[in-house]
This record gives sequence, structure tokens and C-alpha cells, in this order.
Amino acid sequence: MVSAALPSETKDLYKVLLVDDVDLFVELEKTFFQREQLRILTASNGADVLRLARKEKPDLIFLDLYMTGMNGDEVCRQLKMDSETAQIPVIMVVQQGDAPAMAACKAACCDDTLCKPLRREDFLRASLGQLSLAARLAPRIESRLLVRYGLRQEHLLEQYMVNICTGGLFLATEAHLSIDSRLSLQIELTDGQPPLCCHGRVAWINHPDWIKKIQLPHGMGIEFIDISEEQQQRITRHLVQA
Repeated sequence: MVSAALPSETKDLYKVLLVDDVDLFVELEKTFFQREQLRILTASNGADVLRLARKEKPDLIFLDLYMTGMNGDEVCRQLKMDSETAQIPVIMVVQQGDAPAMAACKAACCDDTLCKPLRREDFLRASLGQLSLAARLAPRIESRLLVRYGLRQEHLLEQYMVNICTGGLFLATEAHLSIDSRLSLQIELTDGQPPLCCHGRVAWINHPDWIKKIQLPHGMGIEFIDISEEQQQRITRHLVQA
């Protein structure tokens, strides 16, 4: 049961775009969010999705895979290849147990998948994951700092980050690890203190075969986990001083 409310900004509401060519499913999805402080947009075909995404810049898109005309995977692929829309999270909706559908979603570089039959709890849980207020509002700066990382503390690789925020960093590397891999991290901040040591999770990948964000090089988006308040403060001071 999802009990936490979805995040909302005081200056504006989050915008969520629901996409399905079957009106019944769109209306069902709208009921999932009727108690949340969100602005709901809807579309029933790929052309409208691409138009609305560029015009409205939604904070999240729920996109059905199989639609009349342009299927959802092709829509997602075009969104991720467009610099104006590449950073909008896309959650693909597929039929449970459809392995080819799941493969098509992965190839289209979607951010997450949900399976039919649809449940409110699943939609809210996925939304919370993509609309995390801390991650959305955290300042992100370009920063070329040395990072030591690896699956085991005793065997760390070295590479440079591209950017950092209080929620995580992007590491430029050709050595891609699997999504959800847990990493040991040592970050060489410029505050004159020893390296910041914490843990992270591979949240997404810019792989040569499936570029998710064309403005970034090949590498991995890493989310901080099990990070202490003191460590968060060190990162915040770095962001302010940079």
C-alpha cells in the first residue's frame, strides 16, 4: 500500500501525461491520481505525445506500448533522441508476461515499466520513484571530480564525473555495470578533506547501443544510497562553492 503523497512544488503542479489509444484505460489511470496534486494531460496517439511533450514539458509520461499508428516504443525512442524531451521520464505500460514487449521497452530506453492489469498502488509507487522531490529540485552542476568506484571496496576503478547533485552523479565511463548494481564510492571533493566515501546505485546507463541522454557521454547515472547527513552537507557545500 502506497501511503506517501506524491511530491508537489509550491510554484506549480507536476504535470503527468497519460497515453493510451483506449479511452477506458486513460480514464482508469486518471482515477489513480484524482487525490493527488497533479496536472493531468492525456493523449491517444504518438503524434500528440510528441507535440505535447515539446509544448508542455511534462514531468512524467505513462506510455502504452501498443497503440494505433505509432507504437509506444517508437514514441519513446523519438522522445529520448530529442534534446528538448530526452530528460522527461517515460514509464511504458505493457501486458504482464509479454517478454518481447519488455525487450522493446528496454530497447527504446524507457525509464521504467508497468504491467497490466493496472493497479493504483503500482502507478503511485512508480510516480514516487520518478518524481522524487529531492532529486527533481536538487541543484545539478557540471563538475569534473575524480571518483573511485566498484562493486567491492578492495577493487575500485577510477574515472571522472560529469555532473553532481545532492541525489547522485553522472560518471563518464565505457565500463558499464548493470542497472541496480550497488557500488562503493570515493569522491575527491575540493574541500581539503579526505575523499567522501559512500554507496551508490546504478540508476540508468548511457550505453552506445541505447543512448538515453544525447547531451551526455557514455556512462552511468549513479544515485546515492545510505548517505549520511554530514556527507550530504559536504556535497551541498561543494555545489554552493562551485
